[in-house]
Amino acid sequence: MGIIEKMRLDGKKGFVTGAAQGIGKCTATAIAEAGADVAIVDLNAEKAKATAEEIAAKTGRKVISIGCDCTKEDQVKAMVEQVVSELGGLDICHANAGICINEYAEKMTYAQWLKVIDVNLNGIFLTDTYAGRYMLENGGGSIVNTASMSGHIVNVPQPQCAYNASKAGVIMLTKSLAVEWAKKNVRVNCISPGYIATDLIKSAPHLVPLIEKWNAMAPMGRCGEPEELESLVVYLLSDSASFTTGSDVVIDGAFTCF
Repeated sequence: MGIIEKMRLDGKKGFVTGAAQGIGKCTATAIAEAGADVAIVDLNAEKAKATAEEIAAKTGRKVISIGCDCTKEDQVKAMVEQVVSELGGLDICHANAGICINEYAEKMTYAQWLKVIDVNLNGIFLTDTYAGRYMLENGGGSIVNTASMSGHIVNVPQPQCAYNASKAGVIMLTKSLAVEWAKKNVRVNCISPGYIATDLIKSAPHLVPLIEKWNAMAPMGRCGEPEELESLVVYLLSDSASFTTGSDVVIDGAFTCF
């Protein structure tokens, strides 16, 4: 099998969380373009349905949508069961759902802290373990988590201690699961994007001054685009990455190099 064929995902079944827009929408599109059937999973069920229809029309793949709160164990369990039932199995997944609250630690409420940790870390744990249980019992699979360069550095000027802590946790959770499941043919990796100019970020007026500061600090002088993460996620999910597990791949335009 040639390298191009190894990068394909033909015949594979999977899902992406937080996939109604932004990074998740881009990676779900790329996964379908690479030949897989995919579920668009998002808290916003209506937007997930619209995204699924758009990707299906573009790629010709079977694309379904599922509304799911990834912090609710019963919903995550039901989501994985629905993916298996409607797509006919589960080989790959991108656990991508996440949120950020910018607040100084001394002003952050405990409720705010818990909300970020619940979505970004607990949600990844639930997603990975329910997907992993199926994969462990059915011949293996590949999982990619979305961490962040914020799991490596403290972002400035915005205060975001909960986000940084949650993403550092995702990196270590990824490594831990990778070691536990390595001999059982389930690979677990994560990506650590830098600042990515999703439509949501670009359309938020309060973030415009921050974007200008981020760009001024960045070696490449710009934020990344969601599409610049696609090939990395497809690679990690594909057979080309068969010896890659427990890896955290930073893709940040050299932002964390200094």
